[in-house]
Amino acid sequence: MTWQETIKSYWDKRLLWVFMLGCSSGFPWVLIGSNMSGWLKDAGLTRAAIGYFGSIFAVYAINFLWAPLVDRVKLPILHSALGQRRSWVFLCQTLILICTLFIAGVNPANDLMFTSMVALGIAIASATQDIAIDAFRIDTFPKSASNKLPQASAMAVIGWWTGYSLPGYLAFVNADVIGWNGVYYGMAAITAILMLFTLLVGEPKTLREKLQSQAEARHEKVVGNPIISWFTVTVVEPFLDFFKRNGVQVAITLLLFVFLFKIGEAFLGRMSIPFYKEIGFSNEQIGHYSKLIGWGATIAFTLLGSMFNVKFGIVRGLMIGGIAMSASNLMFAWIAKAGPSETLFLATIIVDNFTTAFSTVAFVSFLTVLTGQAFSATQYALLASLGNFGRTTLASFSGELVDYLNDWSLFFVITSLMVIPSLLMLYSLRHYFAELLDKARKRDHEEHEANKAELSDTASS
Repeated sequence: MTWQETIKSYWDKRLLWVFMLGCSSGFPWVLIGSNMSGWLKDAGLTRAAIGYFGSIFAVYAINFLWAPLVDRVKLPILHSALGQRRSWVFLCQTLILICTLFIAGVNPANDLMFTSMVALGIAIASATQDIAIDAFRIDTFPKSASNKLPQASAMAVIGWWTGYSLPGYLAFVNADVIGWNGVYYGMAAITAILMLFTLLVGEPKTLREKLQSQAEARHEKVVGNPIISWFTVTVVEPFLDFFKRNGVQVAITLLLFVFLFKIGEAFLGRMSIPFYKEIGFSNEQIGHYSKLIGWGATIAFTLLGSMFNVKFGIVRGLMIGGIAMSASNLMFAWIAKAGPSETLFLATIIVDNFTTAFSTVAFVSFLTVLTGQAFSATQYALLASLGNFGRTTLASFSGELVDYLNDWSLFFVITSLMVIPSLLMLYSLRHYFAELLDKARKRDHEEHEANKAELSDTASS
């Protein structure tokens, strides 16, 4: 594919849909992530307390447990109006809106337990929403359209960072003016806009229900009961299918790589806002550089990274992105030594967003290739939850690590080293991974063409 053809491949209305839902996926991280960290820091809570508050993100690491429900359960009324994927997204957004209004009316410093419970509600709704949104993207751009995977991944990443960075920018530049309670009422309004986005996108057409019915028929022959077969297909088949498609040894290796790849970034991300504040940056500076400029850099570099992946392959993108991601953490160690230099802050934000965007596009594309058509929501949730485990669960101890080290520079050096095991694993298996990706694309292209021909014959008859 030439560079001109690569650029033209982005003119696809479905990519806009992926972007719009990506905004919805990133937005809750503002509510219970950076905004809440800033509010708690301003309220005088300790670094360890802020780190432990982030334990609510653990639900993102276990959402694969209820992902089968998102694949199989049809919501009353909403399903007939919006379809399988959008109905779940809309339900979750409604719950997020209600919880946001609750948070807007409290002072977390005085009622931390209630705030934590409401934030947990947002996290559960958001983690469930992510299952449906990821499945929407995979259903819209299956592996058989492998030349579109980096573009779809790029739009998902750009959407995520737009939903995360722009509201975050508005929050931090206005926090000192209208207060954090006022900020959260504004966040509720943004939630309503995202719900409108969900109504505007088109539900993808897939062969999912046909493939699931075939799986049910196989299971019913074994268990002899339609109710039990529905349950086993819903709960067991997605995981069984993943291990059968890849082999047990390869599947475990893939899961281990996915788990290790993002740990360093997770530790850095959880402590970034407290770090900025302790070094001496204001809320307005954090909003301007970290959110607004960071958002622009992410969009530019995500598009660049996706074009690279289209041209040169996902595995190379993962290797280059991982190395750059590790090196970029050292920029934060430099700030810790130099102090609140705006020039250095700007350079660090640009470098960090470049490496994050580049590696994330390759990572999302890689996970997409590993999923099957019949249970895309469950299988992607399993992989994504492992990738999220570091940033959602282990990173809760990041505040304790900073306190123990009592040295921000050393902390960031350690986060830089955390990515090395996964890079060594990727390098040692690079040829195998490339072969695996190629086989997966060919196999699913053949399945797609066969099913498409069958649908065409059915329609003509």
